[in-house]
Amino acid sequence: MAQDYELKETPQELKIEEEKAKNKETFIAELLDNLTGYEQNLLYDDISCVDGKIVDEIFNTLIDKQKIERKDLLKIFQECNSYIVGFDDKQISAFLEENITQMLRVINMSYKISKSKFVWQKKLEENKKNMQTQLNSVSKAISNLAQDIEKEISDEEKFDIEKRKIIELLKQKSIQVEEISIKRKDRFLVEIYLDISSDKDTKTIEKILTDILGEKIVFNEEASLGNRLNFLSDDKFAMAIGIAETAKSKSSISGDNILNIRLKDGKYLVAISDGMGSGKEANISSGQALKMLENLLLSGFDKDATIELINTSLISKNEEIFATLDIAIIDLYKGNIEFIKVGACPTYIKNGKKVQILKANTMPAGIINHKNMQIMDKDIEQGDIMLMCSDGILDSNIEYRNKELWVKYILEDIETTNTKKIADLILNEAIDNNFGVAKDDMSLIVCKFLNG
Repeated sequence: MAQDYELKETPQELKIEEEKAKNKETFIAELLDNLTGYEQNLLYDDISCVDGKIVDEIFNTLIDKQKIERKDLLKIFQECNSYIVGFDDKQISAFLEENITQMLRVINMSYKISKSKFVWQKKLEENKKNMQTQLNSVSKAISNLAQDIEKEISDEEKFDIEKRKIIELLKQKSIQVEEISIKRKDRFLVEIYLDISSDKDTKTIEKILTDILGEKIVFNEEASLGNRLNFLSDDKFAMAIGIAETAKSKSSISGDNILNIRLKDGKYLVAISDGMGSGKEANISSGQALKMLENLLLSGFDKDATIELINTSLISKNEEIFATLDIAIIDLYKGNIEFIKVGACPTYIKNGKKVQILKANTMPAGIINHKNMQIMDKDIEQGDIMLMCSDGILDSNIEYRNKELWVKYILEDIETTNTKKIADLILNEAIDNNFGVAKDDMSLIVCKFLNG
């Protein structure tokens, strides 16, 4: 299906010439249509001859100036050896002036309409290209999911003995199991479907799973629903999180949005999206980006396909909707953080007095239609403190040419390790930088990691 939407790539110079030729065709068609009824105009014959030099020069002037004026038209006629005779004759000039004015109105109106049509044609072509990208991403995601399902089916056989033991031990505790699934992707992921009348003693289930699988297993309430209970290997690190945010002064709503969820595989997703500008429209932009991020990742799409789909979806909208994405995918089991940045501010990692800055140079999602993200990763160390923020925080300070440094310096001086206090301290400092007035939307996420 994606191939049906495929557009062939052409060299840039050739592409510009092709676009100009298409635009000219659209203009000529509109001009001929609007010339109807002006057959008695003295300039009609020259301008209706669309293959002639006069129309070429008129179009080139419109491309250059976007509007043709009386002096431009007279100059074109003169250079094409088609003089408008009698213009200086007072008895004739009024009649000529009316004809010239009529034709200027027809030409400019035709170009304005043709330009609008051409823009929409380009928009349709861009949407077609975006649709191809989206379908390719969906196709890739479905293929990956199918491969995962095949692997899971084969992996299920590895734990047949363990499943039978678990079912028997749970039965002895009056916990009736209809179905059980055991997978291992780094950590154990266990899904148990209980009989509708069965006791949901999660503590007992945790203990039995831990004994049989030889690893501490805990209940994953966020991924459980009704009689379908989810369990997974316990995290090896603990995380505390603190959030602080405020809207721009005199704005009723912030253009920033924050996301903090746990994914099905047990990893944590924290993210900030900053919509371009401030207020309601910016809030909608960032909110849409984060909602798509959440839905796609929870549905099994990989990060590359997810960012590509968000980018092309924002581009496909008629409005100008741009948003940064600052994402951290935190694996507390393996002790690793993956950072994904699309037009986002640096992330700060503090350990003791040392502060590391992780930054990327990318454009916000929705601005350009290609892969537009940078990915970094870091192993978690005992006592690490991670800070993510929107650009309202960085831009609040005007003393430093390199604005990211003021956050680094204040982090180095902060003695508390309480994540909420750190977030509040930096937010208050950012507001104080502008004499107690928030000059932009501001958001912070602070995470602290400790051995579990």
